[in-house]
Amino acid sequence: MTARRLTRVADLVSQGLVEPEKEAALARVAERFSVAITPQMVDLLDPADPDDPIARQFLPTEAEFVTTPEERGDPIGDDRCSPVKGIVHRYPDRVLLKPTHLCPVYCRFCFRREQVGPEGQTLTESELEAALSYIRSHPEIWEVILSGGDPLLLSPRRMGRIVQSLDKIDHLGAIRIHSRVPVVDPGRITPGLLKALDTGKALFVVLHANHPQEFSEGARQAIGRLVSAGIPLLSQTVLLRGVNDDAETLTALFRRLVEMRVKPYYLHHGDLARGTSHFRTGIEEGQGLMRALRGAVSGLCQPTYVLDLPGGHGKVPIGPNYLARGKGPGKWRVEDPFGATHDYPPAAPEKGG
Repeated sequence: MTARRLTRVADLVSQGLVEPEKEAALARVAERFSVAITPQMVDLLDPADPDDPIARQFLPTEAEFVTTPEERGDPIGDDRCSPVKGIVHRYPDRVLLKPTHLCPVYCRFCFRREQVGPEGQTLTESELEAALSYIRSHPEIWEVILSGGDPLLLSPRRMGRIVQSLDKIDHLGAIRIHSRVPVVDPGRITPGLLKALDTGKALFVVLHANHPQEFSEGARQAIGRLVSAGIPLLSQTVLLRGVNDDAETLTALFRRLVEMRVKPYYLHHGDLARGTSHFRTGIEEGQGLMRALRGAVSGLCQPTYVLDLPGGHGKVPIGPNYLARGKGPGKWRVEDPFGATHDYPPAAPEKGG
């Protein structure tokens, strides 16, 4: 097992994860889009399998050189909704607080692999205080979502300071932490970190996982430690061509999450990040997958299929519609999970029936 995360293409070559003849081309990819993969993910992938779902998510490819006209560096409009550094205020009652842009891994489908660099990766003390002051001065903010980057890369001391600062803001009702760490770097879920997350507010961790093969024994134990600490867990998944764009894989993923007491929350349609067209499915494909899940899988395993609109206009559900206007006022036609349609309200029963 490798002892550290791999952050250079030369590291990938030396570990046998990338063919030597591809090193020069992929080094050019890495100049534009950051590379990082943890030892835990290295141990799970098979570089000889062109369809390996772990390798496809984390190893750079020449497909990233392809940029389509609609793709952009800030596909969901974080920049236009950022009143101070580290804050994104897109919705009235909640904000993103991004204390770091660093991640333990850089997913090849994520726009943040383009945004990291030697400068501005983690908020300074004064920048963090300015961000917290913004939250304090806006009483309409009810929820703070710690994102980034991955906030669970912060030391327990720094994470505890942020959580306790938020705990003291009276108008806040909930804290949400979005993280890949429990899956890709599970050793970071330590007693010290769990203590740092102790708060009187409602605190949720939203776990990012895209394929059932991501759950090593270490990941399962880390998730169990969070659950045992009384922290409710949700999940978010990105719909990815060649990784999880079939009903069988999504079923296995969502069932595995529920078995670990993690509620599937969002299935994201792929963002228009530069160099990611090879990952994106069509919306119709995603809707078809949601229909397949609705008819066959427990409601506990059903996430909401969402699109984060380009330009900062927000997240909207884009799942299939089962409802249409019927003939006459107040009449509807409703499709059931198996494709048959029914009148609602149904016709009145015949007298004597």
